Formats: sequence, structure tokens, C-alpha cells
Amino acid sequence: MNDVLNPFVLSCRRLSKVYAGSSEDVWVLRDVSFDLGAGESVAIVGASGSGKSTFLHLLGGLDQPTSGDVLIAGRSWQTMSENERGLWRNRHMGFVYQHHHLLPEFTALENVAMPLLVRGLPRQEAEVEAREWLERVGLGHRLLHTPSALSGGERQRTSVARALVTRPACILADEPTGNLDRQTAGQVFAIFRELSVQSGVAFVLVSHDPDLAAQLDRTLRLQDGVLSSASF
Repeated sequence: MNDVLNPFVLSCRRLSKVYAGSSEDVWVLRDVSFDLGAGESVAIVGASGSGKSTFLHLLGGLDQPTSGDVLIAGRSWQTMSENERGLWRNRHMGFVYQHHHLLPEFTALENVAMPLLVRGLPRQEAEVEAREWLERVGLGHRLLHTPSALSGGERQRTSVARALVTRPACILADEPTGNLDRQTAGQVFAIFRELSVQSGVAFVLVSHDPDLAAQLDRTLRLQDGVLSSASF
């Protein structure tokens, strides 16, 4: 399938995930279908343990569904080898997690440049791009600091810059402000939202915070394996 036939940045069709339990099967997802357009933002909410992170992993090709299919930029994860998946993720997707997952021995500049170096961009060009994104998230003065020298909010802003540096079509964010105090979380989210809108990036955000979720284009609730519209 190609982009002409599928205009969405991300789509899933009849996606299911089942784990075999000791007495009965546990359905995390039941025939979930979902489309994400270019520049669109969607929040996924639900109770702890409802399968939100599993859903995000399936969308990102980091886990295999029991049935159904996921397409990113018009290509199915199921048709790719593991190596192809890695290259496709690097080209089209960005990830932001509750824990920043920055490499502790590298500076903020080196951490943000890393996805571009993996892509094969020369170091000088990668660092120019990384510097630009760090400046855009307000960390132009912290380029050479390692994660241990950064505050929690600064580390998370660095991870946002790293997700955006490849100019992906879509970002998947799993509780990206969950470890921050409310004021810092609001600041990080505002930067995240502003930069994503400016760059035309679509994103899916898993969050427990209804105030943050309400700021996005759509809010969907995952409950008992079923994805449906949510209101607060």
C-alpha cells in the first residue's frame, strides 16, 4: 500500500492483542481501527493497566499484534524485516517516553544528534540540526551538559528535541510529562505542542492528565480493549 491509496500518516485496522492467561485469555486490544492525519494530535486515555502503552508499542512496530495491521506512512510493519523497521522508524517516527532514555555519557547536543548519525548524516550536519532543535526548546545554553547536569524538565525537553530532530511524520509519546511537577509538565507540554504544530508533525499522546488531553485535537479512551471517543 502506498501514500496515494492511504492518505493517513498512521493507520491500524482491526488490531488485536491477546495474552494467554492461566485460566483465560487476556484481551488488551479488540479489533481496534484508528487513523491519524498529517499534523493531527490525539490523546489516548484510560485506566492504569488498560493497555495504552501496549497500543503505542504496536503502533510503533515495537511489538507484534495477535491480529490486524498497522501502517506508518503507507507501509505495513508486517511487510518489513526487523532492519527495515528500524530504518522506517528512524525516517518517519519519533518517540518520547515518561523516562527520557538519554544516553548518560553523552551531552545534550550529542543525544539529540544521535538519530541523525544513525541515519548516516555527517556529524557536523547532525550537530547543526541538533543545536537548532535544542535552541527551539530553550536549551541553547545547555548544549554541552550531560543528562546528570540537567534538571528533570531539561532532560525531557532534550528528549522532545531528539524526537523532532529527524522531522518525523508522527511522534508517539507515552506519558511524556508523567515524572514532572505540574508546572514543569505544563511548560514541557506547551513546547512539545507548539513545535509539533509548527513542524506539521502528527502525534499520539498517552496521558493520565485530562487537562493535557483536552488540549489535543481528539481524545480517545481505551477501556476493556476497545478504543472509543472520550469526553471530560
